Amino acid sequence: MIIFKFNSVIVQINTNLAIIQPLHLGKEQKVTIHVLRLDLIHPIISGNKWYKLRFYLEEAINAGFNEIATFGGAYSNHIVATACACYKHNIKSVGFIRGEKNFPLSRTLQEAVSYGMELSFISRSDYKNKTTITANNHIQNRYWIPEGGYGILGAKGAESILNTVPLQEYTHIISAVGSGTMIAGLLNGSMPHQTVIGISSQKNNLSLESEILSLSFIENHRKLILLHEYHFGGFAKHPPELLNFMGEFWNKEAIPTDLVYTSKLFFAVRDLLEKKYFNPGDKILVIHSGGLQGNNYLPEKSLPF
Repeated sequence: MIIFKFNSVIVQINTNLAIIQPLHLGKEQKVTIHVLRLDLIHPIISGNKWYKLRFYLEEAINAGFNEIATFGGAYSNHIVATACACYKHNIKSVGFIRGEKNFPLSRTLQEAVSYGMELSFISRSDYKNKTTITANNHIQNRYWIPEGGYGILGAKGAESILNTVPLQEYTHIISAVGSGTMIAGLLNGSMPHQTVIGISSQKNNLSLESEILSLSFIENHRKLILLHEYHFGGFAKHPPELLNFMGEFWNKEAIPTDLVYTSKLFFAVRDLLEKKYFNPGDKILVIHSGGLQGNNYLPEKSLPF
């Protein structure tokens, strides 16, 4: 159990629940694969979301802000995690949501509202200019967290993920990539002998590498490899092939995945193994970044977990 105390506010996250689980994958190639199950540390503020939020929350609370605003889409894990964290610490939260307001609200937004988050809907064209949104909605005592926790503080929090594992044992660290914040932190916290591999969940995000490296202080950027061919058609796209894989992976490994990030991550790991991308003796750490609530808008019984 890790307890963070910000003035009079205490945050408890049970990182002891973040087990390291071996995979059956890789045995034929004599490659060892372990999964860091960050999805287990908290039912709502799960996975990498807590790590990316923790230093923003600390700064906001210690500076005396009483309201937190952030950005996200209708199915954003970050929106729910922020709403829940603010609710637990009696801080008002506001979510600026990409797109027009539709009824019924997505299950994600319904959950955010249940934690007291006020929603403000922004057209997709206006949403692209978050600097203008921030300026037009500036009020006293409102603290802004970037979308997805992107920023130096978010990367600092993500870097601390690696404090929970015997890091020196691994040759590779692999994670899904959205905004790039988590993998920037993993890159910062990695060791000289390790390669960091990111599986992008977005289609044709050509600026992703520069966005990651802008948060990294690692001089040798050759340690970072981004793979862009596992998006399954684009962000949050989930064709039958991917849903079938999610079911098969659960039946074999007993690890639940989400349709936006981790399903594509583990599909990529399997595919890379089949292509003999790794060498015998390699030891790989896969980061399960949580986000399982993203499956909530699938029809019931779409998945076996």
